[in-house]
Amino acid sequence: MNTTFSKTIKGTYLDNYKDLFDLELETSPTDPSLVSSKTYDDVTSEFALGQVAFYPNGVWAYTQIKGNEVADDDLGMLPYYMGIKGEEESGPAGVYDASWAVNKNASDKDKQATLDFIKWMVTDDEAKKILSQDMGFSVPFTTFDGDEFQPDNPLTKIARSYAADGKTEVRSFTVPDQQWQDDVAAALIEYAQGTGDWSKVKSAYVDGWATEWNNNEESLGSVPQAQKFDQQG
Repeated sequence: MNTTFSKTIKGTYLDNYKDLFDLELETSPTDPSLVSSKTYDDVTSEFALGQVAFYPNGVWAYTQIKGNEVADDDLGMLPYYMGIKGEEESGPAGVYDASWAVNKNASDKDKQATLDFIKWMVTDDEAKKILSQDMGFSVPFTTFDGDEFQPDNPLTKIARSYAADGKTEVRSFTVPDQQWQDDVAAALIEYAQGTGDWSKVKSAYVDGWATEWNNNEESLGSVPQAQKFDQQG
């Protein structure tokens, strides 16, 4: 849509997503009527023990996979391809649902100390190794440009290889809010269980988006306006 924010969406590719979701349900070891009973640990265990070939997750799953039945050399990562023109030029999604923050009510001294600490974490060589290697975090910062500052995680290496090949990163943010996501998930569960049809998923996705933006506008007094940002914006 060539915009930063939009209070309405069309759901243009929902049919493509339905095909992918149906494929997941049809090839899952879990009966579709029971998918809501499966936990994150359940499906991670299935993959780590080699009981399934694919499962949707991120680079953070490696700590739960390593040391089991799947060797590092056998790990791979594929974006969700759904038959959309040009999608082969896109890489995996980067999920951003948390941010560092500084308490506005803190003293000026403490605010500056916090900012100095954050800067130290992403610029000091020793700190960078602690963050990425000792703690194992993904580090999508421009200051972590060398392999020596990357975590020992084959999934991270695979994800970074897409960027190195010039693929566009798809970025995921928590918008318009958690309620919209929860409603879409609930509609998908009903569809999987056979208690709801795909039209409910489409309504939750398209209509729910507009509803939640309107709710945010009423409760917060504003919503982000469509605009362009420069690199410093």
